[in-house]
Amino acid sequence: MLELLTGRWWWLLVRGIVAILFGLAAFFLPGVTLLGLIYLFGVFAIVDGVTLIVFGRRAGMKWYWSALAGLVSIAAGVVAFAWPGLSAVALLWVIAFWAILNGIFQILTAIEIRKEVEGEWVLFLAGALAVAFGVILLFRPGAGVFAVLWLIGTFAILLGILMIILSFKLKGLQGRVKDARETIQDARGGA
Repeated sequence: MLELLTGRWWWLLVRGIVAILFGLAAFFLPGVTLLGLIYLFGVFAIVDGVTLIVFGRRAGMKWYWSALAGLVSIAAGVVAFAWPGLSAVALLWVIAFWAILNGIFQILTAIEIRKEVEGEWVLFLAGALAVAFGVILLFRPGAGVFAVLWLIGTFAILLGILMIILSFKLKGLQGRVKDARETIQDARGGA
């Protein structure tokens, strides 16, 4: 599994870049209408979900947490597109539950891979950040839309940074995993 994760490190990089771009859009386009925010979130959630499912599908035996998180993300994105007339509070609830469920799945994935991947704490921290973000939205739904935009932007940028850090940690392991595989193959060939 570690070989697969290191070979697909760029999926996390893509996920991190998309999250940062979404966060920057939330900061620099505060005049975006609620409909624009809903569509922007929908695109982000669907891209994030597809990335998680593809990554999870290629991960083999222990793919289910990533795939479940991907399905939750896609469902949140579809809800955003299917009902674009949602009120700001309803959108906040959708985003809050999406963040909490996605965060829980990220934490469970980090726990699952902790023996195989050094630096899994980054994924765990990203999951904890997502849960905290969702809980804040649940208990503060009456906050102004612009305040929520800043909160969403901050969350997305922090999540993106953590995903990029994790992707480069996996990329750094790629050579060591390849060397270890070649050593094992050489040992088997010489036996």
